[in-house]
Amino acid sequence: MQFGIFTVGDMTQDPATGRTPTEHERIKAMVTIAQKAEEVGMDVFATGEHHNPPFVPSSPTTMLGWIAARTERIILSTATTLITTNDPVKIAEDYAMLQHLADGRVDLMTGRGNTGPVYPWFGKDIRQGIDLAIENYALLRKLWREDVVDWEGRFRTPLQSFTSTPRPLDGVPPFVWHGSIRSPEIAEQAAYYGDGFFANNIFWPRKHFQKLIGLYRRRYAHYGHGTPEQAVVGVGGHVFMRPSSQDAVREFRPYFDRSPQMGGGPSLEQYMDETPLTVGSPQQVIDKTLTFRESFGDYQRQLFNVDGVGVPLKTVLEQLDILGEEVVPVLREEFSKNRPEHVPDAPTHASLLAAREAEEASATAAG
Repeated sequence: MQFGIFTVGDMTQDPATGRTPTEHERIKAMVTIAQKAEEVGMDVFATGEHHNPPFVPSSPTTMLGWIAARTERIILSTATTLITTNDPVKIAEDYAMLQHLADGRVDLMTGRGNTGPVYPWFGKDIRQGIDLAIENYALLRKLWREDVVDWEGRFRTPLQSFTSTPRPLDGVPPFVWHGSIRSPEIAEQAAYYGDGFFANNIFWPRKHFQKLIGLYRRRYAHYGHGTPEQAVVGVGGHVFMRPSSQDAVREFRPYFDRSPQMGGGPSLEQYMDETPLTVGSPQQVIDKTLTFRESFGDYQRQLFNVDGVGVPLKTVLEQLDILGEEVVPVLREEFSKNRPEHVPDAPTHASLLAAREAEEASATAAG
């Protein structure tokens, strides 16, 4: 079971001070958060991709490359790589380059994003979002798995005898999670290829994501990749902790109420009841996170959001200390209990390379 942090990289005013961080401060803070995540024993750091204010992470590979040089162990991922508006050729090259620089500590989560205007900014039509996601990802896979590619589709110029460089490290492409909050077509896509499915369940009710994950698991088995229980699932969560739940709620409520994403609708208490948002003590975070397995089955990756909505860096780092010292060690132990042996771990570069070498050795022996 992998535990990690994801950030969307928003610049939001701190209601306690009235101050909004500069772009420079927010970018540097994200690097600090990634380094702290490794320090406290997290497995994954993931950044979003956005091209509009108030967000800063428009170039995930640049940021992750910088972080790769300052970390040793943590997996570097994305909370969204925009498969619809990025050229799949550039995605193939950028993430292969990052994979080499990070010695394989790289995977990515593709998604369509949740900002409609981004499509025309990059010359695309939002009405073709699903079709773009399907075609662009098919090309990306081909570019990573074939040395010379001939290809023609609807949304970009054809390729003739094209080789994407650099080639994936050790000939093993980065593992891909398909991220979705609403689209069954994306769950189907993940199942078809036998890739991971990440349900970023931070905004919508749990029952909605039960349906999406259930669909993915059934279709994963339908396409012959394994049993439904062996499908590779990740989920999100948003937490804010203090030793007492009363202190946590009192401190976080102004951030919630003024959040562009969460405020203005249901109350904090209603939101916590319907979504994974947990504001309370470390034990409350442990208890609620453990219920995710009841809803979604045994899964492989749990990412927490602890920054954003104006929470200052000092407080974010305190949250990471609490996660590393009091929450994640307990979750690791509890999630390992009664976990069926046939449920796989989340793929890593090392495990994917070992699987390929074992397959090649078996083929050689059979031949």
